[in-house]
Amino acid sequence: MRDVTLLRAMTDSTENLICELQKLVVETLDLEDISPEEIGADTPLFSDNGLGLDSIDAMELGVALKRRYKITITAETENVDQHFSTLASLAAFIRSQAN
Repeated sequence: MRDVTLLRAMTDSTENLICELQKLVVETLDLEDISPEEIGADTPLFSDNGLGLDSIDAMELGVALKRRYKITITAETENVDQHFSTLASLAAFIRSQAN
């Protein structure tokens, strides 16, 4: 029972983090034609079949993430492109930095 409760708490906190990230992306990048709820957890952030963000957007988003979540992102960060591929992968990266 304890494992189920722990798993539910982790799932809830991940979902909350993804909701925060949805809002952060829209606000930080001034996306006027999209609402936070329209960005799915697995929507590609940097491809044409997703949001189509570019390298400038990545820099702005990286700065906002550093400020909000106190995480470390550098050019040497392993798999940084994979971490920034979707909101779900960003959430996992942020959670890994917190541990």
